[in-house]
Amino acid sequence: LLTVTVFLSTLTPKFYFALTVTSSFISGLIFVFEWWHFRKYGTSFIEQVSVSHLKPLIGGVENSPPAPAAFSAGENETSRQNMPECKVWRNPLNLFRGAEYSRYMWVTGKEPLTYYDMNLSAQDHQNFFTCDTDALRPSDTVMQKAWRERNPQARIKAAHQALELNNDCATAYVLLAEEEATTIVDAERYFKQALKAGEMIYRKSQNCHSQSPQHEAQLRRDTNVLVYVKRRLAMCARKLGRIREAVKMMRDLMKEFPLLSMLNIHENLLEALLELQAYADVQAVLAKYDDISLPKSAAICYTAALLKARAVSERFSPETASKRGLSTAEINAVEAIHRAVEFNPHVPKYLLEMKSLVLPPEHILKRGDSEAVAYAFFHLQHWKRIEGALNLLHCTWEGTFRMIPYPLEKGHLFYPYPSCTETADRELLPTFHEVSVYPQKELPFFIHFTAGLCSFSAMLALLTHQFPELMVVFAKAVSIVS
Repeated sequence: LLTVTVFLSTLTPKFYFALTVTSSFISGLIFVFEWWHFRKYGTSFIEQVSVSHLKPLIGGVENSPPAPAAFSAGENETSRQNMPECKVWRNPLNLFRGAEYSRYMWVTGKEPLTYYDMNLSAQDHQNFFTCDTDALRPSDTVMQKAWRERNPQARIKAAHQALELNNDCATAYVLLAEEEATTIVDAERYFKQALKAGEMIYRKSQNCHSQSPQHEAQLRRDTNVLVYVKRRLAMCARKLGRIREAVKMMRDLMKEFPLLSMLNIHENLLEALLELQAYADVQAVLAKYDDISLPKSAAICYTAALLKARAVSERFSPETASKRGLSTAEINAVEAIHRAVEFNPHVPKYLLEMKSLVLPPEHILKRGDSEAVAYAFFHLQHWKRIEGALNLLHCTWEGTFRMIPYPLEKGHLFYPYPSCTETADRELLPTFHEVSVYPQKELPFFIHFTAGLCSFSAMLALLTHQFPELMVVFAKAVSIVS
């Protein structure tokens, strides 16, 4: 004790100042490194080292993460790892440019579609509606150039030129229905003309498709045109209130072209059946398409959750449930909501009207904010129609993130949550929309600890520099007491 006292009495204020500055600098470096490691890997480096290396040395047992739940037969870890990240999909319920997107722009002065989104649509149109044999028909040659035009008026002008060359040019009617028609009624009129021309061309292609590879390519193109037109006609009927007619058209289309399931026509059918409140038919469609071999979507997951919530939501009460516990039906409903929320965590805020909706883009990112906007835009009314469904969602959706491994990117019921969703969604959604980045990662304890240590030591350094004599007395007193 005498030696320690002598040692402390020889220390000068410069020593204490240098000590606090050095400790502040070192803790600052640790904080920066911790933050970088967390941003890149989603975990604290100190916590990871302590759990992986130190805990076994002192006899601790690491808690193994919960095993991923099985989707269905045939699902394995390899398929999850091979799942492509951030693949952009055509929105099955995309609006009409002339009749809906343009009207929004006229009223608000805001452009609802981004250039990136429209450029993807232009590529889709070229893939769907053009082929190598277009040079054989002058009208198709004109339309091939029209799909590449960036200016809407230039595309419309080219479509009229194609009709002057050939009054039965189906793709020209398609372009006019999408972009020139200012109402759904006008769009439907154009699509009926496109259907008449498309069916005639399709029958001709069927008769000679086996003659050469070029004729096969032409048949594929004419098939794409026919399917596209019939689907848009069904969507027109749905928007004009002829729901049963729309459902019949969609069912017929799915029977006639069963191999075109990648177009997700069943999502259009689900929405129309929900409008009819034909819940048994909705369940039948889900039973067929809610399968791991098909790409899942928010529409499938949340519709399945809605049907299960419908069975219990009217009588559900959080207070009562906390006292008596959840019934089997309530457990199934809660699990379905958790499954849906883990697939796309952005949807609940739109369904609960905690975030404002915008017009859905023409392309969506599965599990992203763009898909959430597209789903909620059409399905919010179906959740509101079922009494208590939104209340059940409100009571349960946040609990999802306490049940899955941390961080969310590890996944639990689905393949890992893509890390690039926010960047892709910013490309798809308009600039005036605040892109949802929920759920945000919670900062680990050591991030807060190192930040506090750095701030505390920096404050001590400043006080030592300003009041050296007082801080020396304080340091000696603390040393003696300890």
